[in-house]
Amino acid sequence: MPEVIPTPGWRGLSDTDADFYYTPQIGEVARIVYYLKKHAVGRTIDQVEAQEDAIVYGKVDCSASQLKKDIVGKKIVDAKQQGKYFWLELDSLPHPLMHFGMSGWMKFSNDDTAYYKPQKDKGISDEEWPPKYWKFVLQLSGEPECEVAFVDPRRLGRIRLIYVDAHVMRNSPPLKQNGPDPVIDKDVLTIDWLAKKMQSKRVPIKALLLDQANISGVGNWVADEILYQAKLHPEQYCNTFSDEQVKTLHDSLVNVCTTAVDTLAESSKFPETWLMKHRWGKGKEGGDRLPNGERIIHLKVGGRTSAVVPSVQKKTGAVAGDIKEKDDAKLDTKPKKRQKRQRAQADESGGEEAEEERVPRGRPKKAPVKKEVGSDEADGAELDDGDVEDSTEEQKPVSKRGKSNRKTEPVVKDEEDGTNPAPKGTKKSKKITSVKKEKTGSNGNADGEKRRSGRLSAK
Repeated sequence: MPEVIPTPGWRGLSDTDADFYYTPQIGEVARIVYYLKKHAVGRTIDQVEAQEDAIVYGKVDCSASQLKKDIVGKKIVDAKQQGKYFWLELDSLPHPLMHFGMSGWMKFSNDDTAYYKPQKDKGISDEEWPPKYWKFVLQLSGEPECEVAFVDPRRLGRIRLIYVDAHVMRNSPPLKQNGPDPVIDKDVLTIDWLAKKMQSKRVPIKALLLDQANISGVGNWVADEILYQAKLHPEQYCNTFSDEQVKTLHDSLVNVCTTAVDTLAESSKFPETWLMKHRWGKGKEGGDRLPNGERIIHLKVGGRTSAVVPSVQKKTGAVAGDIKEKDDAKLDTKPKKRQKRQRAQADESGGEEAEEERVPRGRPKKAPVKKEVGSDEADGAELDDGDVEDSTEEQKPVSKRGKSNRKTEPVVKDEEDGTNPAPKGTKKSKKITSVKKEKTGSNGNADGEKRRSGRLSAK
């Protein structure tokens, strides 16, 4: 493999414009597997330091203490990958299987694995060791001295132990629950296989590509690149494409993923014709155009931001979410808010991984808020590479005090309970009275006063 050099022109942005990484996908994981083969394979794990984390370990029935106990003293025989998963094959059971999630990475004490380094960090030595946000650190035997650290700032990665023989790893959970890898499983992911998969479902084609249960390793920017190269619209239903289009999609899928892996995700080595080189200027003057002047737009497909070139990616069949203009004009503003809130919830849940647990998003049924979750502020809460930000924290319910302060607002009752709003011209005080009457029952205010008195006396 070629020597790896951090790429300064990452994402097609200047060094001063970008100071973050995009979500690790098939190419980025291949980069780490390369470094593991280079520095770790053939060595023994002399010492393990691990920090307990109820999410990174606990969500997959593992623990830092168990990892430390089970792998110390073992020899690393190989490092392998399937899509976004990678693992260390040891000389005896178990084998550690890892997933970076949206923010995980692996660092080496004697080498730089970054595929992008901000301008402000150039000429500066890497951070202290062990690095920030580390979950485990492996101290390896031999020379040169080398330690390997798994880091994850947002705790969306997963570390687990697999107690099966190495040769059956891919036939065991969770790997067997994921689809074939476009690079290492070319004999499985054929044109016929893809055609049958697409005909068996009715979802937007981009949603099919992102679902790891269908195909392993495809993330947001990779899916957009595949569809751009295949000249397919991401919203079009997957079962509406012609045989010729399916073949084009298959070729694009294999080519894009193979290029990402072969270049170890270094964008400077990607073809200049790739959308990936030009898609990151969203919101910037002149940043929504390809070099040839063709316009780039951004859509939400399956809760994910999608970069699309309309002049190239034309709709040739039924498209998810198509609404006629005359029907759109009839839509009430309140249902729109409800739809936005549902889309925002889908954005927050992420959900690229077929087998990962969903974090419950509790939302009180009568939690009135002046600013809807589907507002521009919420819709913009996504990573700059288009991958929607996930969260491990549950949403806090609105306090009872907050609820009571808004109970008299008839607008909230109209939206949540489905009652009809008061006619126009009715005074606000009358609206509030009508709401109170519904809650006091058939006897009017007197019964309401009795019930309130009863509560006070009970206290």
